[in-house]
Amino acid sequence: MTESRKDTPLRLLQITDSHLHAAADSRMRGVRTYATLLSVLQHARADARWPADAILATGDIVQDESRAGYERFRETVEPLGVPVLSIPGNHDDPTLMAEVLSGGRFQVGGELRHGAWSIVMLSTFLAGEDSGGLGPARLEGLRKSLAAHVGQHVLVAMHHHALPVGSTWLDGVALRDSRAFLNVIDSFSNVRVILSGHVHQAADQQRSRRATPGGDRQQQRDRYRGIIGVTLLQAERARHHVEHELGVPHDRQRHRGSSLRQGR
Repeated sequence: MTESRKDTPLRLLQITDSHLHAAADSRMRGVRTYATLLSVLQHARADARWPADAILATGDIVQDESRAGYERFRETVEPLGVPVLSIPGNHDDPTLMAEVLSGGRFQVGGELRHGAWSIVMLSTFLAGEDSGGLGPARLEGLRKSLAAHVGQHVLVAMHHHALPVGSTWLDGVALRDSRAFLNVIDSFSNVRVILSGHVHQAADQQRSRRATPGGDRQQQRDRYRGIIGVTLLQAERARHHVEHELGVPHDRQRHRGSSLRQGR
């Protein structure tokens, strides 16, 4: 999936860890997850920044690995009329997800190019594990993808977090090969954001500062004038949202994580 528009902002709505079930009225730790998703979407649509250029669903879309759960997710977000990009989390069934959430405006994994920005989506799914991993093949695929997007600002999206969030429990089920992942990331100066879910709380970390190559800073701003609006919405409130401004200047790399507060 590609976008040809140039010099326009990219605005994303991140939905993560919705933990839907086959039954619409199912609860998880006392939370009706489908009702929560509806509340989140209602809040997003009421925001002055709507519509988003795409919805980015960063894993654990369905808790019980049911086809009905994925179908409900598709039926719920499809009428919004924007592309829906999905990646699997540890509770997902990647095969079912690919079957139900592909085609039309829906895409599982892969890449999206929008003006001066590229989104690279990774699967960190490991069968039978709560933690995530990439492994040599996926890491090499990431390296090739980043090389193909030199000259673009890149957002990398995946379910599991690569940087510690300060929780022994959560950091014990993070990305296992985070060091190898970050070594690849550090080889490319155009990676601006690492966006994830999984941790069931908001986390925003700045890992490094880099100047964008090619001209002085004002020239860089003129060339890559873009804002990513990343809206992170939590379950109970459906009101936690952050607009993430990049590009003025484009010299920060960040890692974000957010999810619904109702189970990993």
